[in-house]
Amino acid sequence: MTTDSSSTSRPAAADGGAIPTFKGQERALRADRLGTTGLLLSVLAATAPLMVVAGVMPTTFGVMGIVGQPLLFVVLGVVLALFSFGYAEMSRHVHNAGAFYAYISRGLGGTAGAAAAAVALVAYSALQFAIYGIFGFEVSGLFATYLDVQMAWWIPALAAVLVVGALGWLKIDVNARVLGVLLLIEVALVVIFDVAAVADPAKEGLSLHTFNPDTLTGAGVGTALCFCVAAFLGFEQAPVYAEETSRPDVLVPRVMFLAVGFVAVFFALSCWALTVAAGPSQIVPAAQKQSAGLLFWLTESVLGHTFTDVLHVLFVTGMFAAMLSFHNVVARYAFAMGREGLLPAAFGRTTGTSGAPGTGSLLQSAVSAVVVIAFAVADDRPNGDPTTPVLHLFTWFGSVGALGVTVLMVAASASVIVFFARRGSARAQAWRLATSAVAGLALLVIAAYTVKDFDVLVGTGPDSEPGWLLPAIIGVALLLGLAQGLLLRSRKPQTHARIGLGNEAFQLEKAAESTA
Repeated sequence: MTTDSSSTSRPAAADGGAIPTFKGQERALRADRLGTTGLLLSVLAATAPLMVVAGVMPTTFGVMGIVGQPLLFVVLGVVLALFSFGYAEMSRHVHNAGAFYAYISRGLGGTAGAAAAAVALVAYSALQFAIYGIFGFEVSGLFATYLDVQMAWWIPALAAVLVVGALGWLKIDVNARVLGVLLLIEVALVVIFDVAAVADPAKEGLSLHTFNPDTLTGAGVGTALCFCVAAFLGFEQAPVYAEETSRPDVLVPRVMFLAVGFVAVFFALSCWALTVAAGPSQIVPAAQKQSAGLLFWLTESVLGHTFTDVLHVLFVTGMFAAMLSFHNVVARYAFAMGREGLLPAAFGRTTGTSGAPGTGSLLQSAVSAVVVIAFAVADDRPNGDPTTPVLHLFTWFGSVGALGVTVLMVAASASVIVFFARRGSARAQAWRLATSAVAGLALLVIAAYTVKDFDVLVGTGPDSEPGWLLPAIIGVALLLGLAQGLLLRSRKPQTHARIGLGNEAFQLEKAAESTA
């Protein structure tokens, strides 16, 4: 093996912000860009608080008829906190933008890691595609309502693809500022509604009935869990940015627990506020009648027309923040995969000025544009239709993405157990391994319910083609990843051995050459 002299001779940056690596700076994300606040805001932006309160919660109330949805957020918060104990401890030992697949490869082997990489790339891309659809529809609705301009939904969706792609080329700390401003504003508006609802409740008063375990009965609970778990997606992204933080072994675990705690408390209280404003006995009928307009209908009566108008606008900016957050994650997964030979090497390089994964960002933008255009072509109505295909783009790909991330969390839970057991740390880490096992089993049940009730999640009839074809996308990604891993193991064992190691692999190669 020959050494790339141009890479090894490149000195580290004087400000200490770069990581010297064997393959050169273009193979490393720029370090020391994010602190606790920037990382937390980047992670929380993906949860899209306003989109969850205005979209996920009314859907769960109306479609599933589960009055105890606030309690579901508490239950899921506990499950994901248990998952985070092992996942966070793993983050102290593995610093790789590949996050999920890096952890899984360290515990379950390179072949499993390659499969996880394919699933992660598909799942997070699907989540971003989903938001493009609803974003375009909402923006076109704002133009029609406030400017009397008729605009097809795919025009703002494609514009968002371009803007998000441009921001993806910038430094991650610039992205964090954009995400932070948008996130704080939408959180503030939801809190204002929560306070107003509590101050002026419906005739049933400040009832805590929705936290009663008896409300979680019936056939819709499993499917409601599938809906609600999507609201938490984002907290698990903290390790993706590990290489871009100053102290990943400290900041990543801290941010993960802060994110899980905030999301669980914020969503549980906001969901309860919806039931207080409408009344526990009336929340399901109101959600069935108002659908995604439930929050705006309530704010109209509680806070007035002007506040509701502002909320509509911030609903759109919150979706934009979530799109940018998922875009950054997908670009970094592509970067990590390119660096380790799971994608062409071009994806494993960063842009010179910002240190961002530029090629991965371009890939994600290009694929997003293709998906939006494909759904636009399928829309035979001049300004789009809220049921077909815009709603399909949102519900179909959102459900696919949620399923994929849930499967990854199940595999990561198993990987944590195997990783520490192989290192001889099982006794020292016993309680973390126990929490990982409990969380893994709970998440496996949720994943099974997601597959079983997928036709309900995407709004199709029983035995419909989308009901089994859409979850099959994750299955196909899994199989293709396994096939790639097996092929690399037989034909390129050195590449297979590097899966999940990131820049550590290059340092090991350098040490091996020095020894030789």
